Amino acid sequence: MLKILAQEGAGADVVSAGELYLALKAGFSPDTITFAGVGKRDDEIEYALKNDIFSINAESSQELQVISLVALRLGKKARISLRVNPDIDAQSHPYITTGLKQNKFGIPAEEALKLFQYAGSLSHLEVIGVHAHIGSQITKVEPFVEAAAFLANLVKSLREAGLPINHIDFGGGFGVQYINALACEGLPKEPEGVAVPPLHLFVEGALPVLKETGCSLWFEPGRSIVANAGILLTRVLYTKENGAKKFVVVDAGMNDLLRPSLYNAYHQIVPLKLQTYECEKVDVVGPICETGDYLARDRSLNKSKRNDALAVMTAGAYGFSLSSNYNARLRPAEILVNGDKVRVIRDRQTMDQLQ
Repeated sequence: MLKILAQEGAGADVVSAGELYLALKAGFSPDTITFAGVGKRDDEIEYALKNDIFSINAESSQELQVISLVALRLGKKARISLRVNPDIDAQSHPYITTGLKQNKFGIPAEEALKLFQYAGSLSHLEVIGVHAHIGSQITKVEPFVEAAAFLANLVKSLREAGLPINHIDFGGGFGVQYINALACEGLPKEPEGVAVPPLHLFVEGALPVLKETGCSLWFEPGRSIVANAGILLTRVLYTKENGAKKFVVVDAGMNDLLRPSLYNAYHQIVPLKLQTYECEKVDVVGPICETGDYLARDRSLNKSKRNDALAVMTAGAYGFSLSSNYNARLRPAEILVNGDKVRVIRDRQTMDQLQ
């Protein structure tokens, strides 16, 4: 998947040395890679500098000192952007909102000028830009426009203070449609959900404001790149009732798709083959020994029976990357479908790989 994105001309925003390694191995040019994240180790910073990536996005005064010291030791000058927390509510899930004061990310907006000046005073740092990221799964255009206006004003203030800012790294991630991802007259009615604006409206809302700065601009579209491209296929093992609930027990669980258990996230679930219009309210649960192991709760689904195949929709983002071997369960295969071309891009894990 990374190779495909690199070939399409995308850049990479990494948050660990491991992600940087994968990006480089997949063919991303170092000058299209930024290293973000609130907790970079010294060896990770060194790895980034040795590979001469475009920018390290720093998030605190201590981190600026560490980057400068590592660069000094290597005899290099580190290109950096500073991540500023604009205190803007992305109106997303609290776990994935990143631009509020109570979040761990970035430097406070009121301290930005002082820290940019401090960064500029460190001999082994080259301050090139500003980074802001307000959250993930953003389903309204207004927070993006507000963040764009904040950044435009910040760039103006920094330049007036003599700091030559020429780059903006702008996030967070565009939202995708989880509810009503798939519409069909034979499927049960989905609950009322937020209609996610088309992608171009996010860009068209923010771009005119940011364009006035004259800075180079990188967008972070987030999950919108891959979320709708992926589904998780699972098979019904059993159906059971306990008097209060009916359960559909499937062979996929929180080890395969953690989002429902972690965020109470909603993923539409549909039968792979529509055999009946009859629906029932069920919990779709997995085999893991946790009550929190579920894919859907109190969900109206087409009636299913043992060995029926189900598709969990919009699973292309934060699916496989959050998977685990919890309960020593094996990770599934990954299959890439492109028109009539089908190929296995990751083999199903085997027992001996658990060791």
